[in-house]
Amino acid sequence: MYPKYACREFLHVFPLLEQNCAYGPDTIPQIEDISRFLKDCTGFTLRPVMGLLTPRDFLNSLAFRVFHSTQYIRHHSDPYYTPEPDCCHELLGHVPLFADPNFAELAQEIGLASLGASDEDIEKLATIFWFTAEFGLCREGTEVRAFGAGLLSSFGELEYALTEKPEKRTFDPSLTAVQKYPITQYQPVYFVADSFRDATSKLREFNSSMRRPFQVRYNPYTQSVEVLDTKDKVQHFARTIRNEMQLLASALDQL
Repeated sequence: MYPKYACREFLHVFPLLEQNCAYGPDTIPQIEDISRFLKDCTGFTLRPVMGLLTPRDFLNSLAFRVFHSTQYIRHHSDPYYTPEPDCCHELLGHVPLFADPNFAELAQEIGLASLGASDEDIEKLATIFWFTAEFGLCREGTEVRAFGAGLLSSFGELEYALTEKPEKRTFDPSLTAVQKYPITQYQPVYFVADSFRDATSKLREFNSSMRRPFQVRYNPYTQSVEVLDTKDKVQHFARTIRNEMQLLASALDQL
């Protein structure tokens, strides 16, 4: 079903997981191996967790390029449904996309926006995560494909989502953030992104309207989040941008 319904980024990464992380019918992938693979691809890592986290804790971790992954598996008496995320959902649905740089940037942008956010904004960001990372659809030419983990780990809803039965709306963070959704049945509404980059751009514009007492940036060199709350920090950030722009200009001159 994946070749017919999954997005191209998922289809590109999945064979790499088979080659490097023991994805297959006769082996059990190990979180440590997968985490090492993701770190090499996008800087994301997996952190084992025993159960569900609060929305704030879960979203905050994305800012640091950390994804909390459950380790239990759904009961054998009902292999087609689990009321909570299990390792099938995490490893089949989420992991492949966290190896894609553009999706990783989208996920981290949600996380960065959650730092210092109000409870109301946390709820909105969690809803955006639901309709993107969990149940997102994207356009590929004239087709619509799935990239949400809730779809890619459920063959029933994966097929249903790409029929004419549910309503499909263009991804708009301001509207997506307030859309109500069920958690125990197929979604009646899905949001379709033009691309991961376009979704990230729209999300950044949405995030800029949120009221927070500070601004933050992720430092990939230290793998930490910096709060831009002093003049010195802002000036240092400006120098970093200037140096990067000089490098970019030099690279363009050599093309």
